[in-house]
Amino acid sequence: MKLHYSKILLFVLPLNILLTLYHVHNKNKPYITQHTPTTTSRLLSECNINTPIYDKDADMKSVKENFDRQTSQRFDEYEERMQEKRKKRKEQCDKDIQEIILKDNMEKSLAEKVEKVCLRCGFGLGGIGAGVGIFGAIAVNEWTKAATAAAVQKGIKVGIAKAIDDLGNIVGLSDFKLINWAAMVTPTTYNQRMKLVNIVNFVNNKCTESAAAGENLFCRATTAIGKQSSMLDVQVISTQAADVALAAGEAAKAAEEAEMVL
Repeated sequence: MKLHYSKILLFVLPLNILLTLYHVHNKNKPYITQHTPTTTSRLLSECNINTPIYDKDADMKSVKENFDRQTSQRFDEYEERMQEKRKKRKEQCDKDIQEIILKDNMEKSLAEKVEKVCLRCGFGLGGIGAGVGIFGAIAVNEWTKAATAAAVQKGIKVGIAKAIDDLGNIVGLSDFKLINWAAMVTPTTYNQRMKLVNIVNFVNNKCTESAAAGENLFCRATTAIGKQSSMLDVQVISTQAADVALAAGEAAKAAEEAEMVL
């Protein structure tokens, strides 16, 4: 029996050693633990914002509606601004085109007039001009300046004539012969309101200087008007003289433009 106990003890000892070695071996051995994710993620590319799930979300639906409304409003405002800008640009473009066409027509008309005048000079100037380039840009430019100056002078002459004629119609001023008031209408005064007003009032003041002047039709008319109200005669003839200056200026401008087109 003692022999069996001793064998059992001898068997237990190597068994204990084996168990110890087993535990040491398992403690030092690496192993991989499987990780199970607790949350699920989804990439933006995997999402579809048009899926019905967002239509069921009240907050998301409200956000989408606000975004669509604000975007549509901004596009409408932008379109309105662009339409207004397009309209202004079109009007300016049309205006520029008309000015270019008018200028081009005037230059063509002037060039034709220059050519006709030069061809009348004789000695084959037309043929020579074609060879030496007399109708070049420089020549046309110089003739343009000359024609413009001539048109301006024509307009001034017409304006002066218009001013004298209309001033003479102011309560019989044309019959006033004691002074040469028409000589006061010059290229620097014919379209100036205050200049013409001063001329008619200067003549009106002459009415009281002599008995002969008082018998003039203009003086009798202004005296009658003045009796109705103090200074009414001055007011009437001054207003009419100012209107004459405006009409004379318009007549001069029209004559100048007509001369340029011819």
